[in-house]
Amino acid sequence: MVVTLQLRQIDIQPGQHLILRQVSWKEFEAILEELGEHRASRVVYYQGVLEIRMPLPEHEKAKIMIGEFVKILLDELEIDWEPYGSTTFKRPEMAVGLEPDDCFYIQNSRLMIGNQRVNLSVDPPPDLAIEVDVTSKTQLDAYLALGVPELWIYTEGKLQIFVLQQGEYLSIETSPIFGNLPVIDRILQFLQESEIIGASAARRGFRQWVRYASGTLRDRN
Repeated sequence: MVVTLQLRQIDIQPGQHLILRQVSWKEFEAILEELGEHRASRVVYYQGVLEIRMPLPEHEKAKIMIGEFVKILLDELEIDWEPYGSTTFKRPEMAVGLEPDDCFYIQNSRLMIGNQRVNLSVDPPPDLAIEVDVTSKTQLDAYLALGVPELWIYTEGKLQIFVLQQGEYLSIETSPIFGNLPVIDRILQFLQESEIIGASAARRGFRQWVRYASGTLRDRN
């Protein structure tokens, strides 16, 4: 006997995730509609496998702070950007859909100004995506399929930068977007400091560092 459950009958606690297999694209779309847009959960779908995860409060704080640091970097370096947060990115013909913790259009920012509905059949994927506590192969497979050029993953106090090269993600020490700035070390430093001095003070400190570091690099060049 097959038992059918409605999503509202399933209780996913913070820090937990639900994996559903043999989910059709039509079912995935129906689940997205049932979940609605204003929710804490994140979903990823890759060729029949659907994962629904409920982030912990500390997950959300790390996501927000890392996103803020990226915005400071972009602004201080006078790099144009468009924020797309946890937008649902879908490619029906590839049976792929995902929602990043945060993401930005940077190299393609001009193309996305005023774009309220992303259509990956004509629009590019985000240039930079941020994920916190990624442990799922499904998520990485989805990012690969969508062709997101740069992916930052923060987990267990460690930040890694991955760039897409020849169909796979390679770990590198510095972001191509931010040149030679040691963003990994400094983001981790100020992320830790935010737990002691508070988010606002950490943001101010990070901004001061970016101004100093970027000025030093310009002087060297």
